[in-house]
Amino acid sequence: MDYEGWSELVEVPARTGLSGLLADRDWLWREDRLARLLSAEDAEVLFISGGATNQVKFYGRFDHIVLLTAPTSVMIERLRSRTNNPYGKHPDELARVLALKETVEPMLRRVATVEIDTSVPLDEVVEKILAVVSR
Repeated sequence: MDYEGWSELVEVPARTGLSGLLADRDWLWREDRLARLLSAEDAEVLFISGGATNQVKFYGRFDHIVLLTAPTSVMIERLRSRTNNPYGKHPDELARVLALKETVEPMLRRVATVEIDTSVPLDEVVEKILAVVSR
């Protein structure tokens, strides 16, 4: 949901966001686009990936909510070593990621139908996700 117009950065009244950080802008899913996508009957299985503060509006339309998680040390190493995206390399961005892990991840854990630790090899993560879908 992070690409190709599925989310948009919007101005919000200055408030403390889910991360506990003061925010005057927030990424929200484009509700109109996502509603149309979820209404289409052209796929047997559809995966939605990402997160936004308005995602809760769609929970009732999802068969599963899968929380992909990793230990903090793994997240830090992945952010520092990846070469396809600069996000998370700046200390302020890393601090935000870690704050979100501490504040938002527990909320997501409460609504998730399954949690998958992504510190294992990728093929094992994919296998676990496909097992959830095939239930």
